[in-house]
Amino acid sequence: MQGVGFRQATRRRALELGLSGWVRNSPDGSVRVHAEGPAQALAELLDFLQRGPRGAHVTGVEAQETKAEGHEQFAIRGVSAGEFVVQEHAATARHFDLRLQVGGAMRSWAVPRGPSLDPAARRLAIEVEDHSIAHNAFEGSTEHGAVLLWDRGHYEQGGRVAWPQALQRGHAVFVLHGHKLHGGFALQRTRAGEKPQWLLLKRRDEHARPGSDVVAEQRASVLSGRTLDDLLGAPGTQRPPR
Repeated sequence: MQGVGFRQATRRRALELGLSGWVRNSPDGSVRVHAEGPAQALAELLDFLQRGPRGAHVTGVEAQETKAEGHEQFAIRGVSAGEFVVQEHAATARHFDLRLQVGGAMRSWAVPRGPSLDPAARRLAIEVEDHSIAHNAFEGSTEHGAVLLWDRGHYEQGGRVAWPQALQRGHAVFVLHGHKLHGGFALQRTRAGEKPQWLLLKRRDEHARPGSDVVAEQRASVLSGRTLDDLLGAPGTQRPPR
């Protein structure tokens, strides 16, 4: 089904029908679609999928009901926007840094309590200065404490507004594909100023885990398997790349 513009055609038809959700290509060559909206509109989208866009030959469609994920639009998924990392820091106070590649730099937020897979959790995220992409793989004890590579992977940008304009407006939706963090997230700015404050939120999707605490459950580095306490006890210091 891939290579014939199936995702773009599906997105256009879904937007015409007023549906929300997503469409993505799967590794096996099929196309996965999640759609939310009125029953009649869903039936019309299903009819479109069974026929396919011009140039497609649909051999079959499997449909099943699933829980709503609460999307704001109908988006294309599966195209990486760049790298993401989450580093755990021990300095004046322990905290986590979320970094998303935007252009040639890593946009960064300090998240004191760390990220969560619980959609009910509202994590404070304080925007800090951009970091170099070269810093993404750094882990070790430092002059001021230690840095642990808690999670990393790639991410997809989402939402109705293109990036980086979404960040400038103060509401950015994205999908993480990491070792520990998966699925949709959102950053919502709550206070502007010299150090803007945001909320980091987990979206309600198949990767959400209500009531969970992924930071406490998975403390080890995805690079070395060590914990932050292990690094603090290690001899010697390193200088992070600029």
